[in-house]
Amino acid sequence: MLMTAGLTSTDVKAGGIMLHNLQKRYGRATAVDSVSLSISPGEFISLLGPSGSGKTTTLMMIAGFEMPDSGQVLLDDKDITRLPPHRRQLGVIFQNYALFPHMTVAENIAYPLRM
Repeated sequence: MLMTAGLTSTDVKAGGIMLHNLQKRYGRATAVDSVSLSISPGEFISLLGPSGSGKTTTLMMIAGFEMPDSGQVLLDDKDITRLPPHRRQLGVIFQNYALFPHMTVAENIAYPLRM
């Protein structure tokens, strides 16, 4: 996959993200239907919508934790759609935090970095 795309981990850096006609279905339900958007480097955006509108699924596809049924995720004009999450150098922070209550804030942040 990585070799076919011609990408290495040094090629993938923080930059512009483009979604082109992303689509994701779960059975008969369409979670994301032809989403296209462009995010410039350094731009801050928010995805707003009701529960079940596809916000989390879209973020999961950008991060690589979900594969789209169709469409592309581009980072600096490079197709990273099939690149595994650990090669994307992107992440997602969820609204419902999965924190360890016995750890400090710093320990919670450092834990996944150590793993």
